[in-house]
Amino acid sequence: MKTHVKALVVGGGAVGTSIAYHLAKAGWDDVMLIERDELTSGSTWHAAGLLPLFNMSYATTHIHQYSVDFYKTLEEETGLNAGFAVVGNLRMAQTQERMDEYMLYASTAETCGVKYEWLTPEQIKERWPLIETGDLKGAIYHTEDGYINPADVTQAMAKGARQRGVEIVRKIQADAFDWTGTHWEVTCTKMVEKGGNLVESDEKVVITAEHVVTASGNHAQRTAKMLGIKMPAIPVEHTFIVMDKDPELVKWREAGNPEHPVVRDADNESYAREERGGWILGIYEHGAPARFEYGVPDSFRADLFPLDLDRIADQYMAMAERVPSCAESGLKDDFNGPICYTPDGNPLVGPAPGLRNMWLAEGFSFGITAAGGTGYYLAQMMVEGEAEIDMASLDPKRYGSWMTTEYAARKNEECYEHVYILHHPDEEREACRPLRTAPAYDRQKAAGAQFGCVNGFERPNYFGPLDAPDNFDHDARSFRRGGWWEYGKGEAEAIRKGVGLIDATAFTKHLLRGPGATAFLDHFTCNKLPKVGRINLTYALTSAGTTRTEYTIVRFAENEYYLVSAGAWTAYDADFLMKSAEDFMAAGGGYVDIHDVTTQWGVFAIAGPKSRDVLNELVKDADPSTVLSNKRFPWLSMRNIELGMCPVRAIRVAYTGELGWELHHPIEMQTYLYDQLMAAGEKHGMKLVGARAQNWLRQEKSYRAFGTELGRDATPLEAGLDRFVDLTKDFHGKAAMEAKGIRSMCVTVLVDGPEDADPWGREALYDGDTKVGRLTSGGYSVAFGKSIGMGYVSPDLAKPGTKLKVKMQDKLWDVEVTEDSPYDPTNAVIRIDG
Repeated sequence: MKTHVKALVVGGGAVGTSIAYHLAKAGWDDVMLIERDELTSGSTWHAAGLLPLFNMSYATTHIHQYSVDFYKTLEEETGLNAGFAVVGNLRMAQTQERMDEYMLYASTAETCGVKYEWLTPEQIKERWPLIETGDLKGAIYHTEDGYINPADVTQAMAKGARQRGVEIVRKIQADAFDWTGTHWEVTCTKMVEKGGNLVESDEKVVITAEHVVTASGNHAQRTAKMLGIKMPAIPVEHTFIVMDKDPELVKWREAGNPEHPVVRDADNESYAREERGGWILGIYEHGAPARFEYGVPDSFRADLFPLDLDRIADQYMAMAERVPSCAESGLKDDFNGPICYTPDGNPLVGPAPGLRNMWLAEGFSFGITAAGGTGYYLAQMMVEGEAEIDMASLDPKRYGSWMTTEYAARKNEECYEHVYILHHPDEEREACRPLRTAPAYDRQKAAGAQFGCVNGFERPNYFGPLDAPDNFDHDARSFRRGGWWEYGKGEAEAIRKGVGLIDATAFTKHLLRGPGATAFLDHFTCNKLPKVGRINLTYALTSAGTTRTEYTIVRFAENEYYLVSAGAWTAYDADFLMKSAEDFMAAGGGYVDIHDVTTQWGVFAIAGPKSRDVLNELVKDADPSTVLSNKRFPWLSMRNIELGMCPVRAIRVAYTGELGWELHHPIEMQTYLYDQLMAAGEKHGMKLVGARAQNWLRQEKSYRAFGTELGRDATPLEAGLDRFVDLTKDFHGKAAMEAKGIRSMCVTVLVDGPEDADPWGREALYDGDTKVGRLTSGGYSVAFGKSIGMGYVSPDLAKPGTKLKVKMQDKLWDVEVTEDSPYDPTNAVIRIDG
């Protein structure tokens, strides 16, 4: 057994073995995997082994697609049959709204090259007469996926890893992780069998590793405690049952008919597949509890929980109606075991917060489907510095230190029961809310605010009627233009024609200062640094030259800066910023002091032609008539002003593209400032505005957003941000950025789409019958009276006036590439004096 390796993988399930395999395949010849029990002894052994390609996430769809393709190659490479039954996947819909969901998904699938076809109820019945189709609207059918034997595919990947030089050691448990500054020392204990239990022996060993990857499955909470971090990976009970033989199914197969596809009855919250003449029925029901919130008991090995028949009774009965021939089939076996979840259903894949060379691969609710692709893309991140797709949506740091065990457990239960609930793109889930609220929350709620949740913060999405029932937002959701759409349209019009007030308190904010601050930021970001009292928009790059973070930098003094970035990514940005500063100081740079001040400062954004008029009602100054003028307060500058009794760091910038200011204020004075602004705004018709209208407005200005247009799969130059990149200076990622060239270009498009729907930013773009790109954002333009979107196309199609098509609701609609910033391209309204 080795004790010195380049990479140590902790965990011998499907995910861990895939990571070890792909690290070796990527060229690391000194990889080791350890497992506390036997390979597959965690959730892998009792997984149903389904391989669904259906997924609303761009990154996760790529991961699943890779897995399905990769698993088909394993037998040729290893000689082991992984038990892949390519029977396809039939996802049925009982309602038009469910079909709308499938149509939105289908366009996402096209952007990733996932094949599908549509089936009518009659076509389903013709192909598979045992299925009752009388209540169906239709189905989406994948021909290339199906199911696999979880244990067999894990063993095949393990063999493939061994063939590539990976050492796999079973019955050894990681007990402590210590970072020396250059490598990890992992203290392990050899495990032994005793009375049917797995217990620790007295034999210890220390493994030295340059990199460590944890893929500990249900033991994620134990792993988190040893690493001194938080992660919301907590298991939830999942049930599937094995039914006795279905006589009609037996006859069907004996007649030479093919095996049924995996049948997903989404509106009945279940899936089914054939199993030796009978059916396996899996359920995503309400009331499944989280387990092992504080760790897995030592006595729990390849064990299960008691079956709760009452909990799955409705789905059990629905199966008998969907496949009537199985109504008399008895219950042959049951599996109710722990499956790890996260609050949003996506796994935690990437660097661990605050730690060096520690990588997480935890929280897999669809671990068999995701294992192959996770190994492939994580190996790219570790070996090459970045994956070819943007993995930010899976980054472990999307949950900050505010996250608790109670929050994770309850949100994971909610996520589990939402597997088959309609995945509206405008959905906001209710569990554990409100949790993080700004002081003006109650006032905004009384004014009709319908809130979304960003990084745990409550943020108004839009303002509905004052007398709205509690279920208003739930009922307003749609895959088309929902019940909230008219409110968002009115808010966007208010900013274009008058004045609106937006709560932007959730923005991430860092204070950076010290003798090394200027030199550090100059190399850390790609734009020129602003002068004192001014601001600049800039980007921090990955080592691969792609966009890691977008910052608005405000320069307070020669070596003091205020950094504002996206509200959803506070811990993500903080970790990268801190680690980069540590590297800078370790290399001999001057001292840099960094503080996360996100919760110390509230932010209101006031915007619109009348925004200066509202502020003039409140501003206190020796010469109030000029304090907000272009001469004293030019565009892209910061001034300390006083609004009534509230000191404000006012920044003259507006994400909406109108005349406006961001009003950064002490959080404890927020309700005072809110009341003052509302009173002053009343005479000017000021309207409260939510995030959805703001999102539409920023697209009219072609303002790129991090997490959509900006990410780790495109460079700032590909995003069309040349004016924010200073190529005369050296900065992190510059050489890699230039070496990539321009592979695709970000464009804004106007859409002649359906009258009742707008794009969501997940749709495929076509030139004739050829897919040429995808949208990353979408919405409605009040300035142009039609749908709008942003996305990426090949460089030759990025010229204004180019005619393309977009796939929406399974139809192609005309789009035209516009000039950048189609609304007010010269920024005249932003700069207007007064």
